[in-house]
Amino acid sequence: MELFRATIFHTPAGKLACHEDGGLLIRDGRVAACGDFESVLAAHPQAAQAPATDWRGGFLVPGFVDAHVHFPQLRVIGALGRSLLDWLEHVALPEELRMREVAYAQDTARRFVHALASHGTTTAMVFGAHFSSATAALFEAADAAGVRVISGLVLSDRQLLPELHQTPEAAYRESTELIQRYHRRARLLYAVTPRFAVSTSEAMLEVCQTLLREHHDVRLQTHINENTSEIAHLARLFPWAGDYLSVYEKYSLSGRRSVMAHNVHPTDSELDRLAGTDTSIAHCPASNAMLGSGCFPLRRHMTAGVRCALGTDVGGGVGFGMLKEGLHAYLMQRLSPDPVFLDAGQLLNLATLAGAEAVGLGSDIGDFTAGKAADFVFLRAPESSVLESVVRRADGPEEILASLFTLAGAESVREVRVAGDVVYKGSGNLFPDAPGKRFPEPL
Repeated sequence: MELFRATIFHTPAGKLACHEDGGLLIRDGRVAACGDFESVLAAHPQAAQAPATDWRGGFLVPGFVDAHVHFPQLRVIGALGRSLLDWLEHVALPEELRMREVAYAQDTARRFVHALASHGTTTAMVFGAHFSSATAALFEAADAAGVRVISGLVLSDRQLLPELHQTPEAAYRESTELIQRYHRRARLLYAVTPRFAVSTSEAMLEVCQTLLREHHDVRLQTHINENTSEIAHLARLFPWAGDYLSVYEKYSLSGRRSVMAHNVHPTDSELDRLAGTDTSIAHCPASNAMLGSGCFPLRRHMTAGVRCALGTDVGGGVGFGMLKEGLHAYLMQRLSPDPVFLDAGQLLNLATLAGAEAVGLGSDIGDFTAGKAADFVFLRAPESSVLESVVRRADGPEEILASLFTLAGAESVREVRVAGDVVYKGSGNLFPDAPGKRFPEPL
């Protein structure tokens, strides 16, 4: 049993709860209690004898959940001035081809997992690589680090670099092997991963359908309606399809186990059908802005009842920080023709519980409800930083939470735990200071 004392923010049932002098009691890797510190002590007298960590002056939030991120794109963040299809051809896909080199893929995987943890991301739904060995390297790195990763072999058989294509037969065989090897191993889960409908033939989509039918609890991740040029190209490849979603629907790829990224340009019919099948959307605001894809119609998704979470996308975006991604969601909505005002509590929910629900883990992670896994991030402003100055003059906890989304980055991440286990320690200057750490040195 461990007891932590700090200001605590979380969003049980999607509503912001703040405890300025909060207590988080952990037992066997799970939340035993969360609330005002004195109330936790009163309700759990044995906590007075538990090892106590006094983090007053800092902030505890649930571990961040990144609902859409590409592992092979670690080294191509920051390409400016390109649209989606141009960026794929000249930036992303050449780098993804390098994943066929096993040593390069293994090094990228270790750095990728370190980047997740050092930014406070404890769970991520990750596009693997087009190569089985590289996807295995990601699973191995995540398993060694203790971070929750949901990933899978990326499946494509047309429209990309030929070297990235698989046959449907090879895709089925290699995906099955990876599922048997990694799905539900420790904190790992598998996601069937057709890259997007443009790059998958109907035979490949049938493979995805078969894999979902044969393995009842694996997930599915893909892209949808990201860019108008992409949508026009899809109409030429699938002339029978009424819209983008109908391609996936034909092969039973939408539904509760599915997370589809972007959906910047949906039809009203698609939104109704996504809501009807309980399909989740990963909103990636920084990537949508960087690639000029458009402004995500959040209000239309909310009105239709479509579940939405946040994703960094990474290569097409601006980095691994979910706090930064929340800030971009806020900024993009401010410029939307049909804006939704997102307060700090809603941003925290999008980055934590909403993500957990999207990836099918809402009953186990995402907030500090008793019984859930103790996945959390301890944040503290670096000494003499602007964030520290803002926090000191803030009038209340909601203002502090807003400042964290506005100003906090990896330098403010001091400790990260998954199921109570330390997976990252930072010193406030981006360099880890924990003895025996399981991560390589940061870039």
